[in-house]
Amino acid sequence: MAIDSGATAWILASTALVMIMTPAVGFFYGGLVRRKNLISMITLSFVAFALVSIQWVVIGYSLAFGSDVGGFIGNLEYLGLNNVGMEPGAFSSEIPGLLFMVFQLVFATVTMAIVTSGIAERVKFSAYLVFALLWTTIVYDPLAHWVWGGGWAAQFGALDFAGGTVVHISSGFAALALCLVIGKRVGFGKYVMEPNNIPLTILGAALLWFGWFGFNAGSALGANGLAASAFVTTNVAAAAGAMAWLLASWLNGKPSSLGFVSGAVAGLVAITPAAGFVTPMAAILIGAVGGVFCYGIMLWRIRKGLDESLDAWAIHGMGGLWGALATGIFAVAAVNGASGLIEGNVQQFVANAAGAFAAVIYAFVVTYILAVVIDKTIGLRVTEEEEYVGLDIAQHGERC
Repeated sequence: MAIDSGATAWILASTALVMIMTPAVGFFYGGLVRRKNLISMITLSFVAFALVSIQWVVIGYSLAFGSDVGGFIGNLEYLGLNNVGMEPGAFSSEIPGLLFMVFQLVFATVTMAIVTSGIAERVKFSAYLVFALLWTTIVYDPLAHWVWGGGWAAQFGALDFAGGTVVHISSGFAALALCLVIGKRVGFGKYVMEPNNIPLTILGAALLWFGWFGFNAGSALGANGLAASAFVTTNVAAAAGAMAWLLASWLNGKPSSLGFVSGAVAGLVAITPAAGFVTPMAAILIGAVGGVFCYGIMLWRIRKGLDESLDAWAIHGMGGLWGALATGIFAVAAVNGASGLIEGNVQQFVANAAGAFAAVIYAFVVTYILAVVIDKTIGLRVTEEEEYVGLDIAQHGERC
């Protein structure tokens, strides 16, 4: 079948949109840490883009999208992009196989960037490079195969339009596991660790909202009505999440800009798995619930003294879990042929719940084990003196 030029142009643009989300995560996180770690946080995200790009081309794409092996992983038929070319590939008849590959590549890179939340201000850079390479290979790639590459979750019928399970549950629960292994920052809970640059965080959130249109609408893999529907649901869910978090936090104090943008990201996360399966009105509800729910989880995390520094678990992990369950509830056949619980399809909800909770367990347990192994071998954390000085100087020899 001939390549569709309109679809190809849109997915090229969507790939570029999603690419900008990786440094945007760095800006978002960089503004939230102390000034002495600003360069470090941005670097962790941007390095993830380069490192995972190479991993994906060499082996990651094949593990995620190669022919199914036991429902768990792909085979090595695409190793080094063997059999992936300019002609239409196995996953889309309208765009080049190489384009589908690189569109999936940018999803993998931004996922690794989100994980850095759990190790902010205290990770050894060399250990992070090793962890990022291994984590993408043994956690992200299998999860992508389960859901998108023809693995067991896809066979069971789980829906994930653009990565609620693959991207957000995996990264959020990985961040939680990492923070438990690496331990709290020195002085956490004893003195205030205020964000150094909230405008930078707002800029990061704005770029994330912008890039998310490629993330979700691009997942239609065509320039069509489904892409338009996903574009609309993405925007209104983000808006609803932003307003819901803002209003909920206002009850406890003042309407902060940081709460507003955190709610926007929570709404974006929540709608991601559902974007191509639900109506705009359902998207508003999903986003609003996501905003309030993630805000509540963040407050619980603070009360419990967990130093999951930048709340990837509260926003991405728990928001992604809510979004996966909401997809199984609110999917309607009129949008993309899939019915959820609201239309009487209990099996769809069960399939989504099974896929989501399996991802929670797999991402958390495997990340925890991987982090322990790295910590016991090469060491995951910087020294207390380096942490006091700040990672910008201690790890990179630079200052703002």
